[in-house]
Amino acid sequence: MAVEIKRSAVAGTLSLTPLIDVVFLLLIFFLVTSEFEEQERRLDIVLPTATSAVPMTSKPREVVVDIDSEGTLYLGGEVTSIAKLKTLLDAAVASNPTNQTVVIRADQASSFQPVVSVMDVCNRTGVSDYSVTTTEGPADADASANR
Repeated sequence: MAVEIKRSAVAGTLSLTPLIDVVFLLLIFFLVTSEFEEQERRLDIVLPTATSAVPMTSKPREVVVDIDSEGTLYLGGEVTSIAKLKTLLDAAVASNPTNQTVVIRADQASSFQPVVSVMDVCNRTGVSDYSVTTTEGPADADASANR
């Protein structure tokens, strides 16, 4: 004997209001908790490639120096000079003498002299932990360059 289940009129009309509320709450949650890009990461710089590059992890006390294709230095997204960089690094080393790091991000089309100048300032101010950032490129790039 078959049992008949009667559907009420209430079950046929599904209210979407609670679902929309939940979606908006999730949207607000993700917007509030997401990290936005740092200002110095917004510059249009094409990084050189390296086959052994690893993702850059941000340290809390690092100084990021960007160098564009013309050799202009940027610190925090603003144009700076070697003298201003030296003053900033002197102050940073004074407050954090053992753990101060500098990340140098140079455009692949720039000459190497600005990079060497920044490295020289790092050495003169006592920053021994500095690095040049690259992006990961194809593994065949080195092999084709040597042919």
